[in-house]
Amino acid sequence: MKEIKVFATFREICDGKTIQVSYREGQSIDEILADVTNQFPDMEEELFTEEHQVRQHVHVFINGKNIIHLNGLKTEVKPEDQLALFPPVAGG
Repeated sequence: MKEIKVFATFREICDGKTIQVSYREGQSIDEILADVTNQFPDMEEELFTEEHQVRQHVHVFINGKNIIHLNGLKTEVKPEDQLALFPPVAGG
């Protein structure tokens, strides 16, 4: 199992600060996020566009680095990696 930290409105959808997803060595972040959306169907629309791209203001972090600076959704997740999901933040 892999733990993912979730923040702000994602906590409301997932009913907690963390979620547990299945994990196998060499899995991509896309495959892990598919497990998230299977567990929490409301996350699908929150995370992805219709073209299955991460929404513009959603941030998916692996070890504190946004996946847009890695290999995007194809980024491989290692057993020791820390994962976090941040929804768009409004305010000012």
